[in-house]
Amino acid sequence: MAYERFAYIYDRLMQDMPYDAWLRFMEEAWGRWGRPQTIVELGCGTGNLTIPLAQRGLHITGIDLSEEMLAVAMSKSDTAALNSSDSINWIHQDMCEWVLPAPVDAVISFCDSLNYLLEESDVRQVLHSTYQGLKSGGLFMFDVHTETRFRTYALEQPYILDEEEIAYLWSIDWEEEDGILTHDLAIFIKESMETSPNRPLISNNNTLYRRIDETQQQRAYPLEWWNEQLTQSGFALLGCFADFSFAPADEDTDRAFFVAQKTE
Repeated sequence: MAYERFAYIYDRLMQDMPYDAWLRFMEEAWGRWGRPQTIVELGCGTGNLTIPLAQRGLHITGIDLSEEMLAVAMSKSDTAALNSSDSINWIHQDMCEWVLPAPVDAVISFCDSLNYLLEESDVRQVLHSTYQGLKSGGLFMFDVHTETRFRTYALEQPYILDEEEIAYLWSIDWEEEDGILTHDLAIFIKESMETSPNRPLISNNNTLYRRIDETQQQRAYPLEWWNEQLTQSGFALLGCFADFSFAPADEDTDRAFFVAQKTE
């Protein structure tokens, strides 16, 4: 991922994501398999799930590879309505090799963060690190976009956002053979939002916009492959679910949710 240059833009573009649906899924899953007290969030980004979880009384550590994303997250948590008993730690680490001084009750990674791992070896390393970082009986929950979702992205592209403060043109290339989806974004930011002198300016009716070009890649792995990797890493798979529900995932699922448990 290459969010480092535009962490605050990412935060603005992601504000309409269904964070409440992710929170509902977690709460229902914990109602079924046990509510944790200590949590690690891998790929926490700017804290849009981390902070609400802390506000619910959970002790959470947000881990991300981007220092600028974490800076935005810390700024937001400083101004959030947190009680003195609420606990958030922000840590700059690679999710493939994350480690904490003590094991935790649960690990989460949502918003298709694991799709950004393009190498199978990196996925295996995340699973290994997560298994090592969990207490016995601890839960690992994450979601991924499926090949079905990526095909739909490719068929429906390009995507356009046109607002006064920010706009983008988002095009997509889907390589079905290797499962790689490439996102190419041209983002236009009103001058008042971005003051860097090193990016090109576009004028529109005497209003200046800066253009930022961003390319990101994700990979879709078959659901059966995820099941195998979790099992081989020592996890017991409690379920693979479809699209924020607890219905079993199938070939029509866009976003698959996995719930696994460390049984050792």
